[in-house]
Amino acid sequence: MTLPLHCRLPLPANFRADGFLDFHRRDAQQLAERVSGQTLEKGLLWRGLPALLRVALYPGHAEASLLLDGSAQPDDAAQLATTVRHMLGLTQPVEAFEAALADHPQLGPLLARQSGLRVPQTASAFEALAWAIIGQQISVAAAVSIRRRFIQAAGQRHSSGLYCLPDADCVAAMDEATLRGAGCTQGKAQTLLRLAAAVAGGELPLAAWQFAPDAAQIGKQLATMRGIGPWTISYALLRGFAWLDGSLHGDVAVRRNLQRLLGRSDKLEAAEVEAWLAPFAPWRALVAAHLWALQSSDGY
Repeated sequence: MTLPLHCRLPLPANFRADGFLDFHRRDAQQLAERVSGQTLEKGLLWRGLPALLRVALYPGHAEASLLLDGSAQPDDAAQLATTVRHMLGLTQPVEAFEAALADHPQLGPLLARQSGLRVPQTASAFEALAWAIIGQQISVAAAVSIRRRFIQAAGQRHSSGLYCLPDADCVAAMDEATLRGAGCTQGKAQTLLRLAAAVAGGELPLAAWQFAPDAAQIGKQLATMRGIGPWTISYALLRGFAWLDGSLHGDVAVRRNLQRLLGRSDKLEAAEVEAWLAPFAPWRALVAAHLWALQSSDGY
């Protein structure tokens, strides 16, 4: 074990710490992520090594550290700062978004109440895709339970005791029976294995794309994989690549909360929600995030 790496990042005055922390406290059992006060501890694989990432939030700044079960590389400190900035959503131009829609009759008041909202990001793009696949067409609670068993089945653990989110190499070494035993359907297990093999083999260079995404190219390549459809692509682009223009009109929570925002008694169909979101490009996914925030404790 090496000495921890550190970085300190400034936070905007209206940074919403609860949104970031809620996303990482989805699992009450805190198997791989532990939230205490204003601090997140997260187990992950860093270049294949078990690592403990700690992010502490303070008024005006965040302090992060990375404790590796192994030796650090020369560029790890810079990569830590880039990763944490990404996870906190600090690269997202939310000020421009809020200014552009401040006068919208329905969204303007919502944005004013939720000013500064950013979309918390996963530590890696593979983590976002795995979460999106696991969560296809089931409730958040069910997805969290399967995700927990998936992490346990991968068997990677940091010396602190926290389990680590598996990377593509780790998942590629698993088999379908193990994933089925963790609660994945046959289709989801096969999709996770296909995805992991493509990433591990270099066919899908997710790490290279993460901080400079070409959404059209990423979406095109992901769409060729059986088991990955438009919702999974849009959600993964939002959570893993901070791409803010995916149309999440098929998302049940987006449809339900838009119905609430518009004061409608009838349920909204996906096509109607898609048409309503269309004028908000290139911010459609950020609009969806504000709709999610109406029930933020679910940790979408």
